[in-house]
Amino acid sequence: MTQEDTNQQQRQSPWATSAVTFAATMMVLLGVFQAIEGLAAIIDDQYFVVARGYAFNLDTSTWGWIHLILGLAMLAAGIGLFYRTVWAGVATLFLAVLSAVNNFFFIPYQPVWSLLVIGLNVWVIWALTRPRMIRT
Repeated sequence: MTQEDTNQQQRQSPWATSAVTFAATMMVLLGVFQAIEGLAAIIDDQYFVVARGYAFNLDTSTWGWIHLILGLAMLAAGIGLFYRTVWAGVATLFLAVLSAVNNFFFIPYQPVWSLLVIGLNVWVIWALTRPRMIRT
């Protein structure tokens, strides 16, 4: 670690560090949840039942694959975010938005769960985009 890296770490607020750690933890957790939800839909095609008259009625196993792939990508981004890599920060923001949109379309299948996941994704986005509060 160089002297410049040490100075940057000393200048960064504990609030900023904890926000990134929170976002990384939530991305890992959300990724695991999404992957489990996807596996449930793939394994048992009748597990999720859609509300009648829904405009975006996809096959349940299609939703399962979408959730599984998105969940694994979120898991990888969350782990990368623990290492503070730039690609993980950008990927986390992109995947959190994608996950929120995905769960919006999944509301008729699991309304309460989908709204909870949307809220957690918004919280991750907030944690990563807020000012870093650097001390002077």
